Amino acid sequence: MLEVARMTGGAPLRGEVRAAGAKNAALPLMAAALLTSSEVILRGVPDLSDVRFMAEILRHLGAEASSPEPGTWRIRAGEVSHRTPYELVRKMRASVCLLGALVGRLGRAEMAVPGGCVIGPRPIDLHLRGLEALGCRVGLESGVVSVDASAARGAEVDMGGPMGSTVLGTANLVMAASLTRGTTRILNAAMEPEVTDLCDLLRRMGAAIAGDGTSVIEVTGADSLGGADHAIIADRIEAGTYLAAGAITGGDVTVLGAEAGHLAAFLGRMEAAGVGIEVGRGYVRAAGRPLRGVDVVTEPHPGFPTDLQAQFMAVQLMAPGVTTVTERVYPHRFMHVAELQRMGTDIRLDGAVATVLGGRPLSGAPVMASDLRASAALILAGLAASGETWVQRLYHLDRGYERFEERLRSLGADIVRLPQSEMPSSLRSED
Repeated sequence: MLEVARMTGGAPLRGEVRAAGAKNAALPLMAAALLTSSEVILRGVPDLSDVRFMAEILRHLGAEASSPEPGTWRIRAGEVSHRTPYELVRKMRASVCLLGALVGRLGRAEMAVPGGCVIGPRPIDLHLRGLEALGCRVGLESGVVSVDASAARGAEVDMGGPMGSTVLGTANLVMAASLTRGTTRILNAAMEPEVTDLCDLLRRMGAAIAGDGTSVIEVTGADSLGGADHAIIADRIEAGTYLAAGAITGGDVTVLGAEAGHLAAFLGRMEAAGVGIEVGRGYVRAAGRPLRGVDVVTEPHPGFPTDLQAQFMAVQLMAPGVTTVTERVYPHRFMHVAELQRMGTDIRLDGAVATVLGGRPLSGAPVMASDLRASAALILAGLAASGETWVQRLYHLDRGYERFEERLRSLGADIVRLPQSEMPSSLRSED
């Protein structure tokens, strides 16, 4: 059933909300459970459509995957297949992280290439180049990647690309190398906290990994890996989104469980804009609206995260003056701009740069979400706009935010989720 979010803006959000487990960590961690026949227990897993779908893929491959209680997943991969069909992986690009796990565990893999994304093409050539550097034979025919790792051995692998390092590509190489004989040095490795979380799980499983969190990761292959019990890190993108919600409404929001070190670049820009930021043990607090606009450039971690670009742009709409948002990770990631313009904003695009004229009043309007983070940004704008805003294609939101509208209501937001049939027909767009 298609659903929409309806909100009336104007109320400052106040209170506390706890960050859920990181979606971008959970999916590779679930894939890593394929590296052993022993049970892997993951705790703090968010209840998201992407997580449920990853569990479905694992079951198709032959693994047992169950959630005995909210937030906990038990995965046991006894006998698993090396083939993943297109009808499953096409629905979620992050399923590409299964490639490294299958190569490591079985020494071979066949996977239909996941599709692109509305925020721009995200090819897997770096993933395949990395596996070839390990000595794998890689083929691509009719949209299906085949990997033969029978001759694989440790090597030096450069994972740098034109837009920087690749997070899922680094995850794939780490998983494959963890069961590949010899030592692998991954240069220009992604430094994101989600990669470190994966390495922490693999170490608990018996892998020998050093250097994660830096641009060089070293992995010494083990003969086998065992089970583990692991708690997932908090979702830095979700935490940043709630802090942005506090700022755009001129409120006072504290996110419990947020790790400030994972959000340093984002918090720095928020402070530069005049938002009051308080960091304590186990929490981050944002209070007050931005007083001035600040320019931002997205970059791989530890730079400003592309996954918070749309939300920060929404916050910048409140600050008088002209600011620029430069997207260096996914240059086409501006699908939310046209929808924000429907709310009375003045945003102009020139390639990978958006120029924002802030300080104009926002007016509620029917808008259409194009992707996960765009949906969050449109809701934030709706919370600051006068009148009523309707956000369509809410299924994008459910890929990365657990009970988003309920948790916003706990902070004082006037927002409800409704069947699309309850949206006035005169406001609907074709879906």
